[in-house]
Amino acid sequence: MHSKESKFKDQTVRLAHGNGGRLMRELIQQVFAKHLQNDLLDINTDAAYLPLNVAAGDIMISTDGFTVEPLEFPGGNIGSLAVHGTVNDLAVSGAKPLYLTLTAFIEEGFEISVLDRIIASMAQASVECGVKIVTGDTKVLRRGQGGGIYFATSGIGQRLTKHALGLNNIQIGDVLVLSGTAGDHGTSVLLAREQFGLMGSLKSDSASVFPITEALIKLEGLRFMRDPTRGGVATIAHEISQVINQSVRLYEATIPYNEQTHVLCDLLGYDPLYMACEGRVLAVFAPEFAELAVSKLHELGYVDASIVGRVEQGRPHVFLETQLGGERILQELEDDPLPRIC
Repeated sequence: MHSKESKFKDQTVRLAHGNGGRLMRELIQQVFAKHLQNDLLDINTDAAYLPLNVAAGDIMISTDGFTVEPLEFPGGNIGSLAVHGTVNDLAVSGAKPLYLTLTAFIEEGFEISVLDRIIASMAQASVECGVKIVTGDTKVLRRGQGGGIYFATSGIGQRLTKHALGLNNIQIGDVLVLSGTAGDHGTSVLLAREQFGLMGSLKSDSASVFPITEALIKLEGLRFMRDPTRGGVATIAHEISQVINQSVRLYEATIPYNEQTHVLCDLLGYDPLYMACEGRVLAVFAPEFAELAVSKLHELGYVDASIVGRVEQGRPHVFLETQLGGERILQELEDDPLPRIC
């Protein structure tokens, strides 16, 4: 989606764009509504009417906030990221995403042209994900009180399965399936900052995971799904271990990586297992159904999908079984490996 040239006389956002008057109305009309317009979005009302068929399935809601630095990175920007992140939280909970709300916190001095580009990207991601942004709010922060722009979103979806998914469903012997390569989003954001003088073609994996979850929830033996965002695959493994009070073993030999992600993390001393993904699903299946789940993902084009671990009886630790046959404990993440990545 290509944005039209802005009609604004100002080149940057002013505090007056958040005061509720003419300039705020023009900002909403000429940037947000221009790109996000749909049959349910009415910028003249304070609430949206949602034509939900409650009889078709339970209604699910999720809320999230988004900050990333830089705001634009290979494979996306904070606008598309906000849509994908909210959609994915619903999808891994077994719901079909339908509607989003949006609150934008914009720092005084933010360039209108960049804002226009980000909202255009958000609109394109919404269309691709099959969701509508139906209501929202805009706040302008004083210069120096924000990081350019932040987004807060809520998502509403309809649950597609009567089977409740959750960590408490997981049992000893269950198998962890990862839908694609690990750590691409966090690594691509790191590369985009160019703090280390490195260049590459790596792109964020930011995308809707609904096609993945829609396929997996139709299979038998599914216990749990999660998108490994902040803290990556290792952090979800720790969540599983802590909740069920058992061990989780990850297999280094079968964890899929993009070669650039692996090389860059090795070079800079990061572990890609702790780096964020924004378009992957980590699912837990009963052992007899895990291979079928991987085969199904391969059929759908997710060729890197793989069995990457197993739940074992033992103390609540996460172990990495190395390619050489040894093992090491993966510690629970305490410090944020990268500031502002999602």
